[in-house]
Amino acid sequence: MSPLIASAALLLLLMLVAAAMADVTAATVAVSEGYTALFGFDNILRSADDRTVSLLLDRTTGSGLVSSSMYHHGFFSASIKLPSDYTAGVIVAFYTSNGEVYEKTHDELDFEFLGNIRGKPWRVQTNVYGNGSVSRGREERYVLPFDPTTEFHRYSILWTRDAIIFYVDDVPIRYIPRSSYTVDDFPSKPMSLYATIWDGSNWATSGGRYRVDYIHGPFVASFTDLALVGCRASPAARTPTDDGYCTEAEAALAASDPAVMTLAKQQAMRRFREQNMVYSYCYDTRRYPVPFPECDLVESERRRFKQSGHLRLAFRRRRRGRRPVRGVAGTAKADM
Repeated sequence: MSPLIASAALLLLLMLVAAAMADVTAATVAVSEGYTALFGFDNILRSADDRTVSLLLDRTTGSGLVSSSMYHHGFFSASIKLPSDYTAGVIVAFYTSNGEVYEKTHDELDFEFLGNIRGKPWRVQTNVYGNGSVSRGREERYVLPFDPTTEFHRYSILWTRDAIIFYVDDVPIRYIPRSSYTVDDFPSKPMSLYATIWDGSNWATSGGRYRVDYIHGPFVASFTDLALVGCRASPAARTPTDDGYCTEAEAALAASDPAVMTLAKQQAMRRFREQNMVYSYCYDTRRYPVPFPECDLVESERRRFKQSGHLRLAFRRRRRGRRPVRGVAGTAKADM
């Protein structure tokens, strides 16, 4: 291939990447195009059009998928519908990790959905691990302002060189600028994307008080609108496949809509956190007597939380009169 043709081909590729990045939320893939089975093969059910996958947890096993490629930064998203009824001890996870490659220095970004006893809401926890920082996972926990079991809702992770943003239905719920972190604690190595359902009886519900009851199973979590956008890393070298491609891809990613924290997004995030956050590591002085450098401690906010980092007022009282809110991720963590 002549240099001119090669340059034209690279330019076309970069243009396609930039176009995709311009609206990363629309860049969805078929299940078999982006993922391979990880475990519980018989408990993975794909739709006829290969756009939706259901993961089952039963008495024999849970199940999970892993992305076919590793990514060095990216936008990762899925619309998820969670199991209903009695789901205590059940964990549905949607997360990035490189733990299978870097066992002692792994990075990880988690959405962990924690089941509950009948009548109690699902909760979602976000975790951030950098360079093996398993003792400081920076957990935050929220209740959802909708019933996540009746229809699909979208959950997204944006990871760039400069920031990490967690989204729920296109509303940012957590923003982590790299500048606020210590160098070693910000995820920096290529990661794979995982979707799993598994038995977390030992800790998921009331610190293990309520365990999975398989009488109510099988428990089914469905995933659709799968998005995997970013710089792919070589499976062998675990490094970006092409410096030019990655430079352009990351620049386009940083300029994409999910990466731009407008004033409206900041206000929406603040409202979500004020109304739905029920645990914050920044206010957990029992586990972390010395606050993390990125924690912006606000006295009026601090008074809402106990020394354990949990919200002072019970969720039921705090939300009275409103409609009820109806494997292997990172290990937890707090006695939440």
